[in-house]
Amino acid sequence: MQVLQTNGIATHWREDGDASGVPVVFANSLGTDLRLWDAVLPLLPASFRYIRYDMRGHGLTTCPPAPYEMDTLTADAEALIEGLGLGPVIFVGLSIGGMIGQALAAKRPDLIRALVLSNTAARMGDAAMWEDRIAQIDAGGIAALSAEAQKSAFDQPFQTLITEGAWGTLWADDAITRRDRSLLTLALLAACGNFEEIPMHIRASRNTGAEPAEVMQAFMHVAVYAGVPKANHAIKLAKQTYAELGVEI
Repeated sequence: MQVLQTNGIATHWREDGDASGVPVVFANSLGTDLRLWDAVLPLLPASFRYIRYDMRGHGLTTCPPAPYEMDTLTADAEALIEGLGLGPVIFVGLSIGGMIGQALAAKRPDLIRALVLSNTAARMGDAAMWEDRIAQIDAGGIAALSAEAQKSAFDQPFQTLITEGAWGTLWADDAITRRDRSLLTLALLAACGNFEEIPMHIRASRNTGAEPAEVMQAFMHVAVYAGVPKANHAIKLAKQTYAELGVEI
């Protein structure tokens, strides 16, 4: 196991190929580690020097407290390249790895010989979409996103509806604030009896600005207009979730 102290973290990395060859650095996607490239490397020329690494919070690299900003992830890659004396490199980036590569090329063009970008963009989604996904993972672990990860042609229309209709359109519309949408969503979930979604949206409320006292008021409306039992159960779930978050109520 190879570890390099860079940018305040211990970065796990691996080297393959010819140590004297042109360096190629691989940066992978969210939720994966350097093993993502295992099936790719045997297909590449043996004359290059291949460097793979785990991003902070991934694989065997240090997992410091969140949040991780793009500037930080870019600085990590910069520190790795300089720490190993690699530049300029061919940088291969997948998804967020591609975003890191683009940012690094803009910041330090002297470190980049060429960019290979796959399944990426200059910007992907919006803050509301990512905060919702973070809340899902906080509430139910990575399995909470398994339905999206395993989507097929059969459920593609539904997944598109959720991604584009809910995250990309509804939550992105500034006709009402995200705080108000958060309160409205919690009230609707309770009134409809969709209790399994409530913890996730309580967690998300920490980013939307909906305060616990306001959430309680929303559930009181549920008690009046949809029934006390539903509101009571929703309040119980909210209290449990706030306790897990360390929020005093």
